[in-house]
Order: sequence, then C-alpha cells, then structure tokens
Amino acid sequence: MSYLEVFDLFWKQVTESAEEGQFAKLTMAKTVGKPNLRNIFVRPVYSEGDFKVLLKLRYRSKETEDQEEELSLEEAYVVVKSHLKKSFSSVLLFTTTKDIIFKINKKGAGSMTESLPTFSEV
Repeated sequence: MSYLEVFDLFWKQVTESAEEGQFAKLTMAKTVGKPNLRNIFVRPVYSEGDFKVLLKLRYRSKETEDQEEELSLEEAYVVVKSHLKKSFSSVLLFTTTKDIIFKINKKGAGSMTESLPTFSEV
C-alpha cells in the first residue's frame, strides 16, 4: 500500500478523534535531511460550534520566525500532506484514547502503529 493511501486512513482517525472530542495534538517529526523547518504542530481550537486547529510551523534558525495559522481540519490536511516524504517521514496523532504513529519507510511505504495515550484530556 502506498504511503498516501495509508496516510488517508491515518487522517480518517484524525477526523474521527476531532468529531468525538478526543483530538489532543498532531505533530510532524523525523525531518528528511536538514531542512530549516523543524516541526509542524496541529492543536485543537474550540470555538462556537466550529472545530478549528492552530497549525504552527517551527523553524530551526532564529532568523526565521515561527508561523501560526488557524485552519479547518481539511485545510490542515492539505498542509500536512504537502510536507510528507519531502520534509517529514512521520506524523504522530495524540488523542485521549490512543496515540497513532504514521511512518514512511525508506522504500516509500506507509505504516500505522497504535500505543497507549499520552494525554488523558484535551
């Protein structure tokens, strides 16, 4: 299965966790090479009946200022997906019921693993 197909299954878990109020945080890690972009964080922002996320781009160099943007979950999906394989090889989803790790191996195959939750509340 290609990493994009596995990522779409992973993102389905992200969407379900947001709908169920269990989404705590999403982090892109394990950079490919030495890019200036160090991490991407996605955190929930709850407003009047509307679920948004705060997408934060964290950079290595002090000269580049970190960027934050409030987006819908669909908009965050586009940004996160655009950084897969080029900038990052793993994405970690933290929910209140489980943690899910999406990884891309050197051959370009995707995989998901589950573990016990890191966070007990959002």
